Amino acid sequence: MEKEDLKIVNRGLEDEMELSGYRLCRWKLVLVGLGGLCTGGFLFLLLYWMPEWCVKATCTRSAVRDAEVALLQSTDEFKRWFQAKVRIMLAPGKDPYGNLASQTASPRANDHAHNPSDSAPGKITQNPEDQHVPKRYFTLHSTKYFWNDTIQNFEVLKGLEDLSMTCSSVHSKHSAGLNKNQQEYRRCFFGLNEIDVKVPSLFKLLIKEVLNPFYIFQLFSVILWCTDEYYYYAMAIVIMSVISIATSLYTIKKQYVMLHDMVAAHSTVRVTVCRGENETEEALSTDLVPGDVIVIPSNGTIMPCDAVLICGTCIVNESMLTGESVPVTKTDLPNPQQDKKGGHGDAIYSTEEHKRHTLFCGTNVIQTRYYTGEMVKAVVVQTGFSTAKGQLIRSILYPKPTDFKLYRDAYLFLLCLVAVASVVFVYSLEPVKEIIVKSLDIITITVPPALPAAMTAGIVYAQRRLRKVGIFSISPQRINICGQLNLVCFDKTGTLTEDGLDMWGIQRVEDGRFHHSEEKADDKSLFTTKFVSCMATCHSLTKIEGQLSGDPLDLKMFEATGWILVEATEEETAHHDRIELTYVKPPNQLLPPSVISPEQDMELSELYELSASYMIGIVRQFSFSSALQRMSVVVRQIGERRMDAYLKGAPEVVASLCKKETVPEDFAEVLEDYTKQGFRVIALAHRRLESKLTFHKVQNINRDQIEKNMDFLGLIIMQNKLKTETPGVLEDLRHANIRTVMVTGDNMLTAISVARDCGMIQPQDRVIIADALPPKDGQTAKINWHYADKPSKHLNKPTKLEVSVKITVTQYHFAMSGKSFSVIIEHFQDLLQKLVLHGTVFARMAPDQKTQLVETLESVDYFVGMCGDGANDCGALKRAHAGISLSELEASVASPFTSTTPSITCVPNLIREGRAALITSFCVFKFMALYSIIQCLSVALLYSIGSNLGDFQFLFIDLAIILLIVFTMSLNSAWKELVAQRPPSGLVSGPLLFSVLTQIFICLGFQIMAFLLIQNLDWYSKPDFYNCSVPHHMDDFTNSTEEQTEERIMNDVNTTLFFVSSFQYLIVAIVFSKGKPFRHWRVSMVLIVLGNTVVSVFIEVSRDGGIDLFGTKCLSWLCCRQKKVPKARYMHLAQELSVDPDWPPKPKSTTEAKPTPHLDDCSYQIEAIS
Repeated sequence: MEKEDLKIVNRGLEDEMELSGYRLCRWKLVLVGLGGLCTGGFLFLLLYWMPEWCVKATCTRSAVRDAEVALLQSTDEFKRWFQAKVRIMLAPGKDPYGNLASQTASPRANDHAHNPSDSAPGKITQNPEDQHVPKRYFTLHSTKYFWNDTIQNFEVLKGLEDLSMTCSSVHSKHSAGLNKNQQEYRRCFFGLNEIDVKVPSLFKLLIKEVLNPFYIFQLFSVILWCTDEYYYYAMAIVIMSVISIATSLYTIKKQYVMLHDMVAAHSTVRVTVCRGENETEEALSTDLVPGDVIVIPSNGTIMPCDAVLICGTCIVNESMLTGESVPVTKTDLPNPQQDKKGGHGDAIYSTEEHKRHTLFCGTNVIQTRYYTGEMVKAVVVQTGFSTAKGQLIRSILYPKPTDFKLYRDAYLFLLCLVAVASVVFVYSLEPVKEIIVKSLDIITITVPPALPAAMTAGIVYAQRRLRKVGIFSISPQRINICGQLNLVCFDKTGTLTEDGLDMWGIQRVEDGRFHHSEEKADDKSLFTTKFVSCMATCHSLTKIEGQLSGDPLDLKMFEATGWILVEATEEETAHHDRIELTYVKPPNQLLPPSVISPEQDMELSELYELSASYMIGIVRQFSFSSALQRMSVVVRQIGERRMDAYLKGAPEVVASLCKKETVPEDFAEVLEDYTKQGFRVIALAHRRLESKLTFHKVQNINRDQIEKNMDFLGLIIMQNKLKTETPGVLEDLRHANIRTVMVTGDNMLTAISVARDCGMIQPQDRVIIADALPPKDGQTAKINWHYADKPSKHLNKPTKLEVSVKITVTQYHFAMSGKSFSVIIEHFQDLLQKLVLHGTVFARMAPDQKTQLVETLESVDYFVGMCGDGANDCGALKRAHAGISLSELEASVASPFTSTTPSITCVPNLIREGRAALITSFCVFKFMALYSIIQCLSVALLYSIGSNLGDFQFLFIDLAIILLIVFTMSLNSAWKELVAQRPPSGLVSGPLLFSVLTQIFICLGFQIMAFLLIQNLDWYSKPDFYNCSVPHHMDDFTNSTEEQTEERIMNDVNTTLFFVSSFQYLIVAIVFSKGKPFRHWRVSMVLIVLGNTVVSVFIEVSRDGGIDLFGTKCLSWLCCRQKKVPKARYMHLAQELSVDPDWPPKPKSTTEAKPTPHLDDCSYQIEAIS
């Protein structure tokens, strides 16, 4: 394959693929058709299973731009192949974002917004038919790939993000909306705005299921058995297969219907679309395309697309995507160009970077906030499967295969068994035709029909046991992988620690000096201070149905002040232009007799009837950004003309934005002291804004113009307590040699302190902080190393020698921040794997950095588990081998495992069950392999004398013995504790192969011993079979066929080997049913069987010692049989004679016969005469 003909699509993304082009070849199609007919359709099946063979067998290579068929291969470790038919669409233009007035020239990327002057109707219809442009595309996994002449490659049209538009261009060029023609034009490319989960018909599902290689093999086996007249066994396999297919179809259909119902529940809604500056119309959400402007209703809605807010504020529940039920406040996208000073801050819009301004598809808009006379508007950014919800549904519809060594080794192991079995048979067969028939028969014996059901039995039972402890799985195959986990990443807040934060205290700053720490913030002496005002206003709380709702940290902070939050009604906002929407005020009991200053605007006081209150209105809110690690608000006290800005965030960040003279000199020491104790510290700051800054200017100003030259106010100290079960669970994992890693968005020193408290880092271990700095001012990137214990003393000292010395003496751990992690990934790739080998604390990590960390750990062959609360861990939960979400919400559908118990006790439970399921899979696989080989040996020995097992013998072995053992072998529960020993990861390993081969030789030896012994007995006579090499179904002798067939089956050798092999199945099952240290071994059952045997033998052997007589008397006493008449006539006669005084006859007496009265009667009456 020439590299120049190879294209890369989705470069750098998770679904990156290599693309090559092909064109259909007629003569190849004819040859493939003839080959399929000659092979009875097997060639068609092979090409169906192997897409790359199908394309190469029917097509010739061509340039990608001229291709009729696209062949794609994923670039990940699975190297999967896909094929897609390239189609041609006639479109009115080349560029979906282009202006319809020009069809030939490509417009500028950002110059495609609707212009009212160009919105005359009929733009599309004005183009003549011959000017329509052919557009090549293909569809794969619900995604359309269009050919782009500019880049000479296929690309996905996702939406407005393709244009790399700036925030200001969103406002200036996209805020008016699209006209009808422009919308229809774009719909040609983007299609309908719907996430269409098609539920396949039962017929299609049946065909797809039946064409599975396993069922094709079953069909082949049944045909072969029927030709050999094994009708009963073939019928049993057909029944099993039909039941299996029906069960599978029901399960798959049910999953499709559930997914379809979940998606379709809110997929189509009525929306209001803007068609011009003041024109709106009602439309269906399926008609939306990127670039449309929609109005968000005040009573809320389910978002049908991804859209960016350009006007107004929304309160959104994003639990469907993130798993976090706390409502999030979404604000309008900032417009830097409206602020002259902030023009330089114009950034490229991105749904990830600007998610605080983006409404995602599927999320629930609870309510909106808007100004009088204005509507809450949003620009549609992405539609259909390109949305966040669409990507989630795609990941469910087209999941990545589970990569596990067990499943790869299974096929190799089966091939080895087939090879061994074939070799065994060759020696006993002479004709070539007979060798072929019997070899095929041996393949069907070696690969048992019940193998897939047997392999999944352990997983099904493990899934049931997990469900009992509150762990649910949407990917049962991953339970086996959980048995191999040797590293688990934990989120901190809500996972290792309690979800809520408790207020420990505050430490205010005045005149650049710290006050003593204070326990409460709701003291009467503090309510007028800027510190308490900042606590009361700098948050994103809102009232929903009269209840405060928002971030738990904000909630705790606000409740600590004792203040009250009031939201203005629509009637109140109608009195003034753009008046504040949210107010906070202290409770009445904290108010002094008069808090109204003489300069206060009395008109406002009368308006709100709050003459005795101290109200602060929130004018504008800059939402918290994890990238900036801060949030701020602009407020105005009622009656004051100047505004204030309040800021809160990470202490280091807030201090860097404050005037140096307002930050205490001992700031670093105080902060370090708190963080070392495990407290979460938040810093507050304040700034008095200029009087010329009007309300209108504040609404359009960049946050960078507000968040500078602040006055440092002090620190809020929050206590995040460890969950009671955390230390014990981590201790269990440490004893089991399972590494634990903390991945958090919290402060570095706080994370290290929590890691020490919970036992993740032992007291004697040293922590080395890797502080990586990006290139700056011509200097290369560098890493500063220092100890976490006293970082200030080691900041400027090279510690490479010291580190190398300490490595050999004590354990060491690396800790780094998200920024350092990014620098190391970009500039120190050679150090990355060395650092993660001992990296224990990763702080200030963004969601995508968590995913990168999991990928890096997997790259050094760790089996990684990820445990998080589902809020910011979705990517890492999906990427890890085993992601465990502690959220009970339906959003955890993105995680393979979900625990209803919000604690990490689910982690050892999952690993224990995973190990038990994995060992069960190994045991079942080994047992099924031995079962096949034992049966193979028995049949081979019988073939050597022209005999075979009968149909009912096969049925008895497969149904009565094997299935019963397989499904009871999987019932063993997991061992009660985790041990340091880990189960093997693959079947092709020394111990497992040695175990199987040893048992094969033992069984072979005893079968040969029995085979030879029976033939050497004196009474054994060798049966006279007719031509033992010819199968019984080929005999042509009319009268002797059935007799010879019965004689072949019913003989001494057959019976002997059947009994010996039946006991071998039971013995091997007991031997392979291992227990400790991974599973409970049912010793009680074995003891019961042994006890039963001993007692039975003892009773039978002891019969001569009077036990029979004692038993008879007891039975006679129990049944009251003393006076019962004997059953036998001789016993009855003896009983009568024993009581007859005249019997026996006395000596010297005579007995005479008397004739009966009737002469014709031949009986006589006997009378004894003395």
